[in-house]
Amino acid sequence: MTTFERDAKTLELPWPFTGRQDELELIRGSVAGGRHGIVVTGPAGRGKTRLVTEAVRGTDCARVAGTPETRGLPFAAFAHLLPENVSLHRAVQLLSGVRLLLVDDAHLLDDASAALVHQLAVHGRTRLVVVATDGTRAPGAISRLWTGELLPRLALEPLPREETAQLLAAGAGGLEALTVNRLYRLCQGDLRLLRELVGAVREQGLLERVADSAEWEWRGPVPVTATVRERTADLLERTGPGERETLDRLAFGEPLATDADTLDLAALEALEADGLVHVDDHGTARLAHPLHGPVLRAAAGRLRARRLARTPSDRTAALETETATLTRAIAVTDVRAVPAPVGEWLVDEGTGIPAPHAAVRAHFARLRGELREAAAWAREGLRTTPDDRPCRLELTLATAQLGDPGSVATWAGEPGSVAAQSGDSESVGAQSGDSESVAAQAGDSGAVVPRASDPEPAVSEAGADHRRSPAPLARPGDPGTPAACRGTARSDRSSDAPAGPAGQRAHLATDSGTLQPTAPTTPPSPGQPTHPATDSGTLQPTAPTTPPSPGQPTHPATDPGTPQPTPPTPPSAGAATWWAAARGDLDAALGAVGAEPYDAVRLGAPERAVGRLTGVFAAHADALARGDGPALDQAAHALEERGFLLFAAEAYAQAVRAHRDPGAARTARTRAVALARRCQGARTPALAGLVLGELTARQRQIVTLAAAGLTNRQIAEKLTLSVRTVGNHLYSAYTRLGASDRDALPCLVELPEAQPA
Repeated sequence: MTTFERDAKTLELPWPFTGRQDELELIRGSVAGGRHGIVVTGPAGRGKTRLVTEAVRGTDCARVAGTPETRGLPFAAFAHLLPENVSLHRAVQLLSGVRLLLVDDAHLLDDASAALVHQLAVHGRTRLVVVATDGTRAPGAISRLWTGELLPRLALEPLPREETAQLLAAGAGGLEALTVNRLYRLCQGDLRLLRELVGAVREQGLLERVADSAEWEWRGPVPVTATVRERTADLLERTGPGERETLDRLAFGEPLATDADTLDLAALEALEADGLVHVDDHGTARLAHPLHGPVLRAAAGRLRARRLARTPSDRTAALETETATLTRAIAVTDVRAVPAPVGEWLVDEGTGIPAPHAAVRAHFARLRGELREAAAWAREGLRTTPDDRPCRLELTLATAQLGDPGSVATWAGEPGSVAAQSGDSESVGAQSGDSESVAAQAGDSGAVVPRASDPEPAVSEAGADHRRSPAPLARPGDPGTPAACRGTARSDRSSDAPAGPAGQRAHLATDSGTLQPTAPTTPPSPGQPTHPATDSGTLQPTAPTTPPSPGQPTHPATDPGTPQPTPPTPPSAGAATWWAAARGDLDAALGAVGAEPYDAVRLGAPERAVGRLTGVFAAHADALARGDGPALDQAAHALEERGFLLFAAEAYAQAVRAHRDPGAARTARTRAVALARRCQGARTPALAGLVLGELTARQRQIVTLAAAGLTNRQIAEKLTLSVRTVGNHLYSAYTRLGASDRDALPCLVELPEAQPA
């Protein structure tokens, strides 16, 4: 007997079922009451079989499955349920007593079995759960189940990113955010491929422990496993004239212009017709699936890879263009997702990225509420430049808003307590006799990006800060570098095709031999500073600049005596503020707000931000100050539309307490919870209010401190109350929260344990 290598994996325990709650309830509802069942369809590997198995678990269910080898045998799938040589009429009679029938891989059924399933659906006595794979030819009797409207059809969508992260956490342990993103991009909802890739990465020793963390990261090539070969068979078997050369050029250089003299247009047309290449509206070609590039690069020989690879200067230029794009998005307070594949590719391959780019990526991710991703980008920057202040600050802010004061103290270099300096915004977090704040030790006195009064930027546009010398991205001749990293300098008026990622042209200016992205040529949005034109007529930054914080107004020349609003600071939250909040000490957090007014709004004290914010951030502050629930909903919706998911979740959570209509409060709570789930484990005081919404302000404050581990006496001393008063407030809170004692509070409030003061 021959045992194949893949068979050894069949003894592995399945990963826990995670996510798909809406689909699960839909399937369960379709086989309950007077309903007749449902058809579940989707591509191979999407988890259809596992989903329906969970849906029918605990029920009296008969199960059949089609196989390729038995498609020529009548009623082969029903062999265990029917006698030999049975007719279709008799088979329907025999199975009419089955209350629930699960039909897996229905697209592989023989014609007789497919006809039987169709007749059972027509008669309606047996509830059916039918599973079929898209992209394959199914018997007509099966496809007519939904085209003939006998049964409803559920087309299974890919597992969302947040649920994929939960699945990986449950089945593979702690993986850092950039590794989760990479797996999500490569697998595109193929859970079978996801599990096999994770197993191969483990077996080949490609997982490495993240420094000062319990998480693991994956950098380097993609293992070409059996499932990977199966999914890319059509790609690897292309033998038409010029097709493989075209695929390899795209693998090492996508995106490429279709009019490039290096591409075979006839081969490109054939590949596009077969769905292997995608050409966008700008005439830029790229591989159709994120998995194709890594597989083709892995299959290329060393000499071929060197021939197709590009130089470090080429990829540096495109990376700077990407940095400028993200910086402009921050400047106009619109942080919706922006395609930026060059930085992702360099990190995936383990090449490394310059700290300025990493800081901008971390900043952008943090504004979107992707806190774990922000921390991962900051770590990447610190890997190349260990003492980079903006990256260190971004890591501090991200870990603080994840509710991890221990990590904050580690990265900020602060062994002491923020609470010790409650109310002192200049030295919050300093130990006795130490005037340094957490923010200062993180590398900034309180802002991630500079305000109008700052003498110099904290994070410059990539390549424009000559004080830094980022590590080289790669050595000349390194294989595997996309030509998207070329970033060739071109004029806007050039008829050449785009050179940057996603069809963007790289507008570059030279200064002492350093490539720098120029300012955008489109009209500046409100709040975005303009740059004077150079002699050539091209808009270029005259000095390294950082975009204003979201909501920060641009100030035209006015009378010096004219009062101007203080620049708002949603993305510039002080490290000391959020370190105190992570410890559950809201008084110290508010005392540390200082020049960061939007932090006060997020912490529930909008009166401290009156007249100091603009735009949607001012609307949020005003609505909270007035206790206007509908206005808070509107502000939250506006924040969500601009991509500020964490800020939107917090605004909805604050609206829950402001609404007088119970129905509106429930809706706001639902939206807040849904957005908070997309924020990668964010734990901020406003989100804790989702649980504590029924408590008074004093009760919330006491419960938060109790959940952080403080005793009644410690709480009384901190809040200048009697121990008896603290006990009475806690007793009332237990009743409203349904908690038996203080041991249940950390689970409800979801705050970390208290750190030594």
